[in-house]
Amino acid sequence: MQGVSVSSLAALASGGSCRAVSLFKDYLKLLNRSGINPMVDGSCFGRQCMLRLYSINTNRARRLDSRIGATWLFSGGGKKMDASIERSEATNEEIVVFFFQLDLETRIQYALNTEQFDVAQQLRNKLNEVETEIIKQQEAKRGSSRSEAQDKALNLLRLRADLQKAIDNEKYVVAAKLRDEISKLEVESLAASAKALAYENAQYAYRLGEKVRHKIFGYRAVICGMDPICCESSSWMGIANVEKLSQGPNQPFYQVLVDVHDDPNLLVAYVAEENLSATEKPDLTRFDHPYVSFLFYGTDTTGDFIPIKQLREKFSRPRHEVPSMDTQDGNEDDNI
Repeated sequence: MQGVSVSSLAALASGGSCRAVSLFKDYLKLLNRSGINPMVDGSCFGRQCMLRLYSINTNRARRLDSRIGATWLFSGGGKKMDASIERSEATNEEIVVFFFQLDLETRIQYALNTEQFDVAQQLRNKLNEVETEIIKQQEAKRGSSRSEAQDKALNLLRLRADLQKAIDNEKYVVAAKLRDEISKLEVESLAASAKALAYENAQYAYRLGEKVRHKIFGYRAVICGMDPICCESSSWMGIANVEKLSQGPNQPFYQVLVDVHDDPNLLVAYVAEENLSATEKPDLTRFDHPYVSFLFYGTDTTGDFIPIKQLREKFSRPRHEVPSMDTQDGNEDDNI
């Protein structure tokens, strides 16, 4: 059986949608040769996900990207800006890998249920590769983990000890170089510690599955992911003009699915917390997006979406319980 290599998955993290489409093709070979089709009526989870994810023509996406740059240069700003400036290929590809992981888990269980143990083992090996690569991508996305901050702190101690030895031995040229290295590393260490602290103590105004509205562009969206700080590339932040935000990149950023009726070309965006607002009243109106059936069970009584367990675990978010609607009635009974 032929599968997807780790290098193919690694390309997803830094490449565009073309590389993800290449992964999709390799994955189809894996599915076709495995002979496993656990979904009802012959439908394939992975096929549906990928076909929906890449239904937008790549050339059209490139034209939109070109238009983004012109928008920032020549528009007057504010509501005249193009919402596509917040389109995120990285977020889109992260969802692809998440779908891929879910589908492999489903197929492994199906293979075990049908006693196809050899196939299940081969699929499990592929799942291990995918999960390993996901961990690497998460660490790269986080940028500065606690271990990195600790490593920089240890390097500082070592450099300071070397500096003292150089001074004691009257090697002042070496001491000057070490002093410059220490100054640079102190800045990096402070930034690493700040980012690690941000990940550990992140506070979010919005939750997974919550319906929100963009303050500038006005479209409706639903939260499908979150980061304590902006984890996009510097080039993306330049296009999105993140430095002009009142809180800059050091605020929560959300992966959102955009209602196709509001903007059929955007689909997935990466939005700063300050640019989102919650609905004042329960939003029970229809929300259409090709990804919602895979990421959410459905909607609750307030109209917000209910995230699947795997999505909550991915972002370490607790299950949201809808407040009881009969609290007020109970108070009235007490008063009576």
